[in-house]
Amino acid sequence: QVPLVESGGGLVQAGGSLRLSCAASGRTFSMYAMGWFRQAPGKEREFVAAISWSGGRTGYADSVKGRFTISRNNAKNTVYLQMNSLKPEDTAVYYCAARQTSFMDTYYSEYSDYRYWGQGTQATVSS
Repeated sequence: QVPLVESGGGLVQAGGSLRLSCAASGRTFSMYAMGWFRQAPGKEREFVAAISWSGGRTGYADSVKGRFTISRNNAKNTVYLQMNSLKPEDTAVYYCAARQTSFMDTYYSEYSDYRYWGQGTQATVSS
């Protein structure tokens, strides 16, 4: 088990920023590729961003490229999602996900790639 706890959600106006954090337990956090997904009301959960366990490779959904940045601090067992230039359509519950991997420079963008999930944090962007 890898308990994941997200934080940092909230209410922000369009054009504003939020920084989400996901804290993980476990001594081998550095062996886990991490991802962020989101789910808006009435919609399916969708991929937002992912990072390899080395931190050397990242991937983003087209809808957030250039606005969101994923990063990680393995010493703090934490992954971050910096969200800038937020739009009302970014409103969703954001979920952190983790999967163990031996590939240090591989990230994963499919829901089914991940084994562990956090409880989610709500981000609301008003127009």
